[in-house]
Amino acid sequence: MAERYLIYNGPVPTTASRAAVTTGTAIKTLLQVKLGISVGRGFVFEWGISFDGVASNTPIITELLTTGTVAATVTAHAASGIENLDPLGTTPTNGNPFSLSTTTTGYTASAEGTITVSRTLACHQLIPNGAFVERFPLGQEREFSNDNYLRIRVKAGTACNAICWVGIEV
Repeated sequence: MAERYLIYNGPVPTTASRAAVTTGTAIKTLLQVKLGISVGRGFVFEWGISFDGVASNTPIITELLTTGTVAATVTAHAASGIENLDPLGTTPTNGNPFSLSTTTTGYTASAEGTITVSRTLACHQLIPNGAFVERFPLGQEREFSNDNYLRIRVKAGTACNAICWVGIEV
């Protein structure tokens, strides 16, 4: 049976609210996901992002894409940061169904890597003071495999803060 997970670009909040991350003005991966070796493929059923910028600023190019074998260097996600949407489900452990490290599943990239192959799953120019959610109809979910990296990546003309997330079925 397939399970659904929600992954944000930061740890699960406890006593404080979820922290937003700066976009900067260069291309920046806000969230990267790598499936575990035992998982052949994953399906993105929805994703979203919100910004706290100024409406009059240049729109932010926002991409959902896969990058071949090139990973960004990220802050590694903890297993507790990946939320199982099944109320009876368990928190995943490292490698099942996601790989968790500074070059696999994580957030806030410090280095993008030299990408030579990518596949765009969605791309939008978004206003820097709004929110965006995209849900894919049943049968049209965006598919990716365990031999590439799923990323939410932005390029802003003026830096602002962002919170993004992806819903994945494995």
